[in-house]
Amino acid sequence: MATRTVAVVLAGGIGARMGAGRPKQLMEVGGRPILAHAVGAFDAHPGVDEMVVVMAAGHLRDAAAIAAPFRKTAAVIEGGDTRTASTVAALRVLDDRPDDARVLFHDAARPFVDAPVIDRVLEALDGHDAVAVGVPASDTMVVVEDGLVVSMPPRETMSRFQTPQGFRLGTIRKAYELALADPDLRATDDCGIVHRYLPDVPIRVVAGSERNLKVTRPLDAVVAEHLAIEDVR
Repeated sequence: MATRTVAVVLAGGIGARMGAGRPKQLMEVGGRPILAHAVGAFDAHPGVDEMVVVMAAGHLRDAAAIAAPFRKTAAVIEGGDTRTASTVAALRVLDDRPDDARVLFHDAARPFVDAPVIDRVLEALDGHDAVAVGVPASDTMVVVEDGLVVSMPPRETMSRFQTPQGFRLGTIRKAYELALADPDLRATDDCGIVHRYLPDVPIRVVAGSERNLKVTRPLDAVVAEHLAIEDVR
């Protein structure tokens, strides 16, 4: 039986930095909700078998209506107060899946993920249990403490992470099992959980795309609108 791939689209945030008064994933760019762009990318990809959408509390009906037309949508569930809690909610839905299944976690606020990026993650999962997407840092990177520069890592060693991040399901399950037992748990993404709690698991980094931007602040929405317009020309 072929290994199945599940895409988890994480739309659990409320988008406070956008100042829009509603989750940014429900905002429209190019005449479609941001969430629809993200879900559509995985629905159209031949390497993805099904999708789980994780939505912020109080907005489940809106998310379900957006996801319903996409045939690979298997579930729309309520997320938690944090990214970590939303991922855990998705993992619970996948309790009955085998450890060798592939799972991709994607930020719904990245509406322009494309097939080549997804391809690279899936290909890398053939030989690795954890895969990240990165683009080279273009700015000088510094480590700052108390307002002072304490180190300047070589820029060529730095990457900016994007999503999707891909895992063998058994690996990300084990990482979160260990993480949830840690009272000092702090994480911003799923590869961070694997890196901290399963340090012996190599994380392969594949090339992302500058178009795969995250809509976080009002200026990002302006850029996203221009990208959406370009796509229909």
